[in-house]
Amino acid sequence: MPKKSAGIILYRIQNDLLEILLVHPGGPFWAKKDDGAWTIPKGEFGDDEDPLDAAKREFEEETGQKVSGKFIELSPIKQKSGKLIYAWAVEGEMDPATIKSNEFEIEWPPRSGKKKNFPEIDKAGWFNLREAQKKIIEGQFVLIKELETKF
Repeated sequence: MPKKSAGIILYRIQNDLLEILLVHPGGPFWAKKDDGAWTIPKGEFGDDEDPLDAAKREFEEETGQKVSGKFIELSPIKQKSGKLIYAWAVEGEMDPATIKSNEFEIEWPPRSGKKKNFPEIDKAGWFNLREAQKKIIEGQFVLIKELETKF
């Protein structure tokens, strides 16, 4: 069975333009990557958890903020890895400078025997559709395009 992730696309309308909040993965692998590295706040969930509840939980874990409102369900997508992503969009506001992500531990540097903690998300930002298309991980932009059709 493929892995499943659930996420939230926080959006706002600024000067009649749709803007999307994207997050940048933390840790050494992503440190020097920008275009094509950003993502929607999301994470894996099991069969025993409701996907929307998982999406809300993951949003809070990755940004440090709860999300509420009228959730718009988007069509699930399948990434190249085979992972299924379930996503909902909700209108909201957030200052990217205030995010506080949970952390993960890995051996770093590799084969050093030393463990180091890194934030799961190291930064967030608001992007218009053109900017988001450049920043987001390939395959996830289809979610944003679907959201755009809802307006």
